Amino acid sequence: MTKYTVKKYDQNDYTIWNEFLAQAKNATFLFHRDFMEYHKNRFEDFSLLVYHDEKLVSILPANKVGNSVYSHQGLTYGGLVYSNKVNGEKVEAILDAVLFFLKQNLFETFYYKPIPNFYFPEGNNETDFFLFKRGAVLDRKEMNLAVNLELPLQISKSKLKHFRRIEDLDLDIFEEEDFAPFWDEILAPRLLEKFNVKPVHTKEEIALLKQKFPENIRQYSVYQNDEIIAGITIFETENVVKSQYGATSKKGEEFRALDFLFINLIEKYKRKGKRFFDMGIVNEENESGYHAGLLKQKEELGCTVYNQDFYKIDIK
Repeated sequence: MTKYTVKKYDQNDYTIWNEFLAQAKNATFLFHRDFMEYHKNRFEDFSLLVYHDEKLVSILPANKVGNSVYSHQGLTYGGLVYSNKVNGEKVEAILDAVLFFLKQNLFETFYYKPIPNFYFPEGNNETDFFLFKRGAVLDRKEMNLAVNLELPLQISKSKLKHFRRIEDLDLDIFEEEDFAPFWDEILAPRLLEKFNVKPVHTKEEIALLKQKFPENIRQYSVYQNDEIIAGITIFETENVVKSQYGATSKKGEEFRALDFLFINLIEKYKRKGKRFFDMGIVNEENESGYHAGLLKQKEELGCTVYNQDFYKIDIK
């Protein structure tokens, strides 16, 4: 009988974890230990490694809170990551091994956050099915907005009209290595002013991550006469580019500089052969559950809605 064993990640697993990611079929750079551990003091790590007859076949980026385990709460997405040779039947066995391990360790609840489907065109839904068969319930659902770059762009006529007007202004787009102008002059003050929050990443954290993942994290900024007026921070994976942060100054709002930058980047990454441009979620704590203005803005830039589901399973 096939034997699956599960162990909790520790620092001695750093190399094997990262080497596994390099050949996994559903991984991104967010699961690299250098990315996960930039905020290790905020979360109690409970990542897992699953072995099949002593060969690593799956990993789970995770953390724990009390008697619950979560697909890592410090990551935008997560879930079980598999080697290329894992098929549906093996996924079932791996999930059962993980659930049994959690039960042995007296956990009561497992919260699972899969990667949105469009990140992996070959599919990534096996775990969802087997979770459902084992009693998992849909705990939360978010609208994730993304542009399918493999299809003709569907940017609204009004956005394109303003875009053509903006093209005649003296605006310049630069890819910057230094995050300070965007963080200090645009992002942090605007988030504080509009939402009374701070960016999830500090300026120092994003600079450190950029140093470790120079090809995956990029900063694009719009300037007018040497004054920064808008910017977008990009997380780039094999198939998808994600706008992790986007913000504009009040002056940039007058010029619609953020739309100008988004449209330029959408066209840039379409030419580069990326499959999707991920603009993130539009959820909000209100009666409707979403931010109507953000939804409209992203749809007018050509986005459509993709589900981001969150599952909860009681461990029995």
